[in-house]
Amino acid sequence: MAREDDIDTGTWIGGAGGPGETMRVRKCRLEVTAGPDTGLAAVVAAPAIVIGRGAGDLVLGDRKVSALHAEIRLEPAGYHLRDLGSTNGTFVKGMRVMEAFIEPGTVIGVGDSAVRFSPLPDTIEFPLWNDSRLCGLLGRSPVMRRLFEAIDRIAASDTTVLVTGETGTGKDLVAEAIHERSPRAGRPFIVLDCGAVPSQLFEDQLFGHEAGAFTGAIRSVPGVFEAAHGGTLLLDEIGELPLEIQPKLLRAVETHRIRRIGGTRTADCDVRLIVATNRDLPAEVNRKSFRADLFFRIMVAHLDVPPLRERREDIEILVKHFLGEISPGQAPPLPDGFMDWALLYAWPGNVRELRNAVERAVVTRSLPSSLQESVAASAGTGRSGVDLSVPFKEAKRRLVDEFERQYVTALMEAHDWNIASAARAADVDRMSIYKMLQRLDIRRSGGSS
Repeated sequence: MAREDDIDTGTWIGGAGGPGETMRVRKCRLEVTAGPDTGLAAVVAAPAIVIGRGAGDLVLGDRKVSALHAEIRLEPAGYHLRDLGSTNGTFVKGMRVMEAFIEPGTVIGVGDSAVRFSPLPDTIEFPLWNDSRLCGLLGRSPVMRRLFEAIDRIAASDTTVLVTGETGTGKDLVAEAIHERSPRAGRPFIVLDCGAVPSQLFEDQLFGHEAGAFTGAIRSVPGVFEAAHGGTLLLDEIGELPLEIQPKLLRAVETHRIRRIGGTRTADCDVRLIVATNRDLPAEVNRKSFRADLFFRIMVAHLDVPPLRERREDIEILVKHFLGEISPGQAPPLPDGFMDWALLYAWPGNVRELRNAVERAVVTRSLPSSLQESVAASAGTGRSGVDLSVPFKEAKRRLVDEFERQYVTALMEAHDWNIASAARAADVDRMSIYKMLQRLDIRRSGGSS
């Protein structure tokens, strides 16, 4: 178990197994050692630390620093530095980096400034939810129980919430849980999928229109703000919102008042707003495709839903839950080896893909093609897949190679052999994927890798 003096560890679980289980997060000091803000320092106690000019945990006056420039995530494996699509880049030891794990004492270059990152012995504790379920969400992993606790705490307020996460992680269920745990639970919960609205209809969908406002408007129609009055409004995939509509949304969020298209009267809208996206909004802000003022207004509270590959301990209970939905009362059997495969697979489609895989396995009573190949490859080596006729080191090397071959092949197939996309999903650099493809001679069927 990690300790306070293990400075290389960013977060860990304290009081494991007990009712007072917590996630401990290390305090970190950021000190500007060069640039216009030399001498400026901040001590931050949060799982994610943002450096920027417009906002963040360390706010710089350096004009070459982007509004949201770089982020440091504290993880059990260490400190994960990520450039947020900045204009001038993030540098470590003179090299521009997009993502990297950094050591304590690393000096980070942003704009004309240098920032020294120093983890401290002191920590703070974040409580974890005591159950593996919250409303429609399931998970016993620490990251999910930390999310459950944050949902329950945030739900009690009326603050705007930004929910981020990859496609298929369950952002809509997080929004529903916030609504169900809030004082507005008995009022409307309205969802607008911004990714499904034609650009010319956004304003109408949001604010509605009066009769005669445009050709074909034969009657007055309310928008989603009015429909959600007294309750909660979820704007899903907010990153798809056209730039010209964003200031109108900002005005509605700030004033709690809207006016229909073609109307002269403003109406009060008592709405709790939740927005969700799978896009990298800080990068969109830096590219000026998403307004910075709207971003800061919607990010009053931020919940990030982890991908399934970062919470593999939840796969078993999710599979059991999906089996119960498919066949209530008595769970149907899965093909032999399914669970072992599921625990190794990268799940680029996250929980949604897992549910589809479970349903397909039950209906077809067969294994996914990548799993069938791995079962056939291990036939004849014994139930454990271990060959006792070779020395330990050679047996270990063969097992590791076979695991890497299965994992990388399934990963590349899931991402249509796009190395950059596969590397992001597996949380490794592209060169690592490339080297494994070469070393294991993994090639795309009918062509080269």
